Amino acid sequence: MDFYAQLELALLSANINTKELIVNEALEHLRSNDAPYDSRAPIVFEKPSYASICQIVSPKDLPKRGDFATKEALGALVHSIAHIEFSAIDLAIDAVYRFREMPKAYRIDWLIVAQDEIRHFKMLEGLLQQLDLSYGDIVVHQGLFEMSMKSSGSALERMAIIPRYFEATGLDVNPKIIKKLEAHKKNPLIVELMNALDIIYEEEIEHVSKGDRWFKYLCQEEGSDFQERFLAIIKKYNLKSRAEQFNIKGRKEAGFSCQELLSLGAKKCS
Repeated sequence: MDFYAQLELALLSANINTKELIVNEALEHLRSNDAPYDSRAPIVFEKPSYASICQIVSPKDLPKRGDFATKEALGALVHSIAHIEFSAIDLAIDAVYRFREMPKAYRIDWLIVAQDEIRHFKMLEGLLQQLDLSYGDIVVHQGLFEMSMKSSGSALERMAIIPRYFEATGLDVNPKIIKKLEAHKKNPLIVELMNALDIIYEEEIEHVSKGDRWFKYLCQEEGSDFQERFLAIIKKYNLKSRAEQFNIKGRKEAGFSCQELLSLGAKKCS
């Protein structure tokens, strides 16, 4: 296969089945072949793949979520999570497409992550259908896409920003959403959503762990201290600490140490 041309096609397509087919073929190809070489430079995309099916707005213009007991509020919640997962598919594919100097094991890791994110999206897409919605029916923002393109010149910064910052933030938020949903467990759709979130949470720990491992690998390659480097990148991109929301247990399972979590602002860690 024309490895990078196919990944580029996946990144341009808004069709989930096209993405899935290409990711599966790329992973199969990579497992039985050496890492491919391509002299063509990767594109810095001007817009995300979902721009053709979603209306993109500023985060401040997103609809406010109400009580999860209403169909409208539940639909908005499921759609927002589905959007995160759709975005994460492209982030994982782009990590392979863009950083071609990385080891073969890195490529395999992120194609596996892309497979997971596709499966997550399809679970949520099924819930949207039960709520008489489709992906794209509710406005979205493109914050993750913008951050991925800003970090398009550095695999180290990409691993810091996307898995270690944004996906780790997902580990903080996910259990809180599940806890809020507990009050509405009489609704079978709520139960189905909670089960999906449980699966997503467990697999996202592994995704953050992969990002953590490759971030530390790159820091070692350049001879830098990973804790100092991470703090510097967070500052460079004007990202908030959010330490008061840390899910200590989840972050430790994903590779963060208590020493680092405390340096990032956690009040306690054991």
